[in-house]
Amino acid sequence: MDTDQPSAGPQPGPSSATRRARSRVGVTVICLLAGLLFGTSASLAREDPTGAPSDLPELITARDGQVRELTRQAETLGQEVEELRDARASSQTGQVLGAADTIAPAVGLSAVRGPAIAVTLDDAGYTQDTLPEGYSVDDVVVHQQDLQGVINALWAGGAEAIMVQDQRIIATSSVQCVGNTLYLEGRVYSPPYTVTAIGDPEALHAALEADPVVQTYRDWSSAVGLGYQVDDLGETELPAFVGSVRPQHARILQTDDD
Repeated sequence: MDTDQPSAGPQPGPSSATRRARSRVGVTVICLLAGLLFGTSASLAREDPTGAPSDLPELITARDGQVRELTRQAETLGQEVEELRDARASSQTGQVLGAADTIAPAVGLSAVRGPAIAVTLDDAGYTQDTLPEGYSVDDVVVHQQDLQGVINALWAGGAEAIMVQDQRIIATSSVQCVGNTLYLEGRVYSPPYTVTAIGDPEALHAALEADPVVQTYRDWSSAVGLGYQVDDLGETELPAFVGSVRPQHARILQTDDD
């Protein structure tokens, strides 16, 4: 018998609307959980016992304050370093100046005062026509070695300072004679030549008497009339050396090993 009945088959499941509703509920729950998690993290951050900044503006403000404080400390330390450096430099400068003042008289850079003697050397005064027989012009004039002999003898006798003519001389001074004239520190002098020395007069006189070069000059003085005179000057002041104390020339000495 033919009867119209619903065909047999699978029963219909949940509708698509129902599935969408369930999906929305799941998303909502996830969002709520995420919000709760973020809120808890923020609360914990605000309650950080270390006091660390919780956001970028606070971090920038905190770092700016730290930089300012470090800058202030650096400036304070820098000022202290400068003060220490200035104090040290002042102390060293004082020591250097004190040492310079101590050695200045010995090297001729300051005036010296004390008992002095003067040694005067002069040509014999002959002309070509009046020369004694058997003598030449060179025999009757003062030579460079004669002046140097007197100067060396005075140094050996303990002279504290020596002046030739009107110029103070030092260890590097060069006494040169050109013909019958003296060339000293760029200036030219004619005889008589005077060498003045400050020191113990007795020791200076004794040194002149004992020096062989000076003795030879005295012998020629007696023979041909060269001028030689020694005077005690008493308390005398010699000026400071006014030339350069820096070496102007240097020479390399070669040895047999070179």
